[in-house]
Amino acid sequence: MMSNPEEVLSRVFGYQQFRGPQREIIDEVMAGRNALVLMPTGGGKSLCYQIPGMIRPGTAVVVSPLIALMQDQVDALRQAGVRAGFLNSSLMPDQQQAVIAELRSGELDLLYVAPERLIQPAMLSLLRSVPLALFAIDEAHCVSQWGHDFRADYLQLSLLQSQFPEVPRIALTATADDNTRAEISDRLGLNEARHFISGFDRPNIQYRITQKQNPRQQLLGFLRREHPRDAGIVYCLSRRKVEDTAAWLTEQGFTALPYHAGLSSELRQHHQQRFLREDGVIIVATIAFGMGIDKPDVRFIVHLDLPKSIEAYYQETGRAGRDGEPATAWMVYGLQDVIKLRQMMEGSQGNEQYKRIERGKLDAMLGLCEISSCRRHALLNYFGEDAPERCGNCDACLSPAETWDGTDAARKALSCIYRTGQRFGVNHLIDVLHGVENDKIFQNNHHQVSTHGIGKELDRKTWQSVFRQLVARAYINVDHSTYGGLYLSERARPLLRGEERIELRLDVREPVASQQKRRIPDDMNTEDLRLWQALKQCRKRLAEEFDVPSYVIFHDATLRDMVQYRPLNAQQLLGINGVGQGKLEKYGDAFLRLINDHEQAIV
Repeated sequence: MMSNPEEVLSRVFGYQQFRGPQREIIDEVMAGRNALVLMPTGGGKSLCYQIPGMIRPGTAVVVSPLIALMQDQVDALRQAGVRAGFLNSSLMPDQQQAVIAELRSGELDLLYVAPERLIQPAMLSLLRSVPLALFAIDEAHCVSQWGHDFRADYLQLSLLQSQFPEVPRIALTATADDNTRAEISDRLGLNEARHFISGFDRPNIQYRITQKQNPRQQLLGFLRREHPRDAGIVYCLSRRKVEDTAAWLTEQGFTALPYHAGLSSELRQHHQQRFLREDGVIIVATIAFGMGIDKPDVRFIVHLDLPKSIEAYYQETGRAGRDGEPATAWMVYGLQDVIKLRQMMEGSQGNEQYKRIERGKLDAMLGLCEISSCRRHALLNYFGEDAPERCGNCDACLSPAETWDGTDAARKALSCIYRTGQRFGVNHLIDVLHGVENDKIFQNNHHQVSTHGIGKELDRKTWQSVFRQLVARAYINVDHSTYGGLYLSERARPLLRGEERIELRLDVREPVASQQKRRIPDDMNTEDLRLWQALKQCRKRLAEEFDVPSYVIFHDATLRDMVQYRPLNAQQLLGINGVGQGKLEKYGDAFLRLINDHEQAIV
């Protein structure tokens, strides 16, 4: 029975030191006090409750909304030698009874349950009958009714405070602005708890945002140039687009699988398992996919449509590069994305307060897209974190956007909206500016307005950029009672009157070249590469034997350290990050034999 957190960290998880505030958080929970933890994806949140759960008397109950992932999480813990189990609807009755028996007999350090099961009277009664080490509420932002992942069952988790007042509670999330953080504290009874807020920065992720021109061809070029064999996630707004994009990527030679709430749970789980266990699989998904995904080697996140908020964008892009290796967050967006999202928002069942908050979040997201300054600086600033003016690893820093004096163009666009009655969409307005003569123009007498034909000097894509940027900067509003008709805001008056000027971004027609640092195995010599490939084959064979994803055996970073340090015995292998006592006993002989054979062959 280990009682020292450093000992557990080393012997069980194979790491030599804690990161950031992990040890402080563990001490807080070990002392029986509550905590709210805000830590970026890949920052090591799980250790903050797993280690106290293993040391404190009783069982730690982990509340997670992710039934489909519980088995993988528990499998990974068991491979490390942790006594873990889960209770959810995927288990047969006899399997559930076996887990309950382990719980009653004190054989579980960690028990994963979904919130809807936890709040059932029978489950609460069971938990009252056994010693409990702590409650860990993962993905705690799901409690926020203003958040992007709201789950109604999370609202009832406040009962833990009243029914288990002596059991410490730790709530954890990777994404929460000030308002969401306050809501988590209030709803979960954590106002008196200590709050641990780590930095939001993920420096290994390169943020790149560009305008939609030919989205499919842009995506194909991005994948073939930079990630031809990598695992990644492509997010789309609609289920239809998810399925069409997955089918099209498959035709282009990629292994691409769709994932959305309209598919059967069996098919969703099958696709998720393939993504977790196979190399180079691309999931094309709505936002229904990704929360809690522990796959460390997701090399890219693509958004083919604009996310609804910066919180959603940060949460989704944060699923890339959990192993700390370089990864890309790549997005294309257009004015139609904004119009569609605003129409969806206005048509929702939410009250006016909800809609006002959602409008503000969408405007902030659009602002992130349209800025010409550092993306990372703006992203971190949104979450209240100071950051350097330039990060050196986003498109704005790698290839700064040019600007142009858009005052005359903007005035023509605003005037055209006004002269045509402030009720038409952007494509018709561009037709008027270009002097097009078609049925719609004649039916509305728009061939007679003063703005007809005054914009022939700019091509269609440039005019789309002008309108998009004017919407982003709140000179133009979208009429949600029509099909995206545009009308002027009060802010447009001084620009129309010539009392102010405006600089517009020049849209980049060619994608910025990635200048990320080289990642494994690119930086290996021939001998290292041969060993690297042999280690990966060994890992794959063991993963198939134990029926777990490859990364559950060892992360790529652990294999890289094996290549670099060439451990030749058990003691040396234990010194490699990610190799704990449990994994040494299970897999150590196979990897040591392979490394020793390799060393002898090159002597």
